[in-house]
Amino acid sequence: MYKREGNVRAAILVLLAEEPRNGYQIIQEINERSGGAWKPSPGAVYPALQQLADEGLIAGDEAGGRRTFHLTDEGRAHVEENADRLAEPWAEMTPDFGEGVPELFKQAAQTGAAVMQIVHSGSSAQVAQAKDVLAETRRSLYRILADDLEDPGPTAAEEE
Repeated sequence: MYKREGNVRAAILVLLAEEPRNGYQIIQEINERSGGAWKPSPGAVYPALQQLADEGLIAGDEAGGRRTFHLTDEGRAHVEENADRLAEPWAEMTPDFGEGVPELFKQAAQTGAAVMQIVHSGSSAQVAQAKDVLAETRRSLYRILADDLEDPGPTAAEEE
């Protein structure tokens, strides 16, 4: 689904060229800018931050229990010299979805949230009813695919 593994180093440098950020903010911003297609793990971001700091391209300041990173002069020069190569690394990570798919995912996420509400506060009868609704929904989704594959021809309403 994704074109390739993301370039975490490039993303960090581009984001820090805009403004200082902490690791969590970097992760969230990459996720947002890629339309949810790329959310690097802390296990990818924090070692990259440390490596960039070791190379002298960024520096961190401790404040309020959080470490905020910014480009050094050397880092700013590196970003400017490599602007073409570093441009919008998250754009390469956007998924190749068709039209309407992001909205479909949004609906699925909202459905999942509704299920969790029933799990946390629904009665046993409501849980059973929700299970039936989800089972029918799943069957309906497969019917959509089956109709697409079989193409049964025009419906009675379409023939009129």
